[in-house]
Amino acid sequence: MKPLHADDTGRTPPEGAPVPLLVACALGIEKFALRGADRDAVGTPVVTLRTGMGPHAAERALTRALRAGFGTERSPVIATGFCAGLVPGMRPGDLVVADATRDHRPDTTDVVCRDNGPLLRALAARGARVHTGLLRGSDHVVRGAERAALHAQGAVAVDMESAATLRAATLAEDRPVAAVRVVVDAPEHELVRIGTLRGGISAFRVLRSVLPVFFEWHRSLSLPRR
Repeated sequence: MKPLHADDTGRTPPEGAPVPLLVACALGIEKFALRGADRDAVGTPVVTLRTGMGPHAAERALTRALRAGFGTERSPVIATGFCAGLVPGMRPGDLVVADATRDHRPDTTDVVCRDNGPLLRALAARGARVHTGLLRGSDHVVRGAERAALHAQGAVAVDMESAATLRAATLAEDRPVAAVRVVVDAPEHELVRIGTLRGGISAFRVLRSVLPVFFEWHRSLSLPRR
């Protein structure tokens, strides 16, 4: 892994530049949707980190990234990618902005996403269908009765990496964190594979379309400079 004080092009941000934004995702297709982030962000240095699938991989990758250069700068962290929606009426392509994330392990506490306001306002201005609430973590694909049980416990969506990513980020230091996920699998729209999204909705394009919102969120935060 190259030093993470540099963006994805390998350029080190100059002295006095804004603290970088770390965008974490699990899958190659998610990383591909986020490609070119450093070129699109005017004045926002970005590192896009592919963690690998599952909570353990996400936690290891995020911890390594922070040790490699993000541990002392309060760099904001966004966990993003695809998720399974739990609320009846959700559709593929809807967005989930977590109020909090909860790990699949019972001995961990929720991570509260305190700085969601700018994210929600920016998405509302774009006319996005957004759901907010608790985003649950899992160590396996959730289906059927387990999906209904998680919803009954108060969760609006589930994925395998967000909770572990934000837990690792906040264990290292108090920093702004957020989780923004695109629904690909919902109660009335079960996913067979990513290429079979109903209604012609492309989760890939939805994910790519939210990149400017991430940059707006980063600029809204009160952060130190290098």
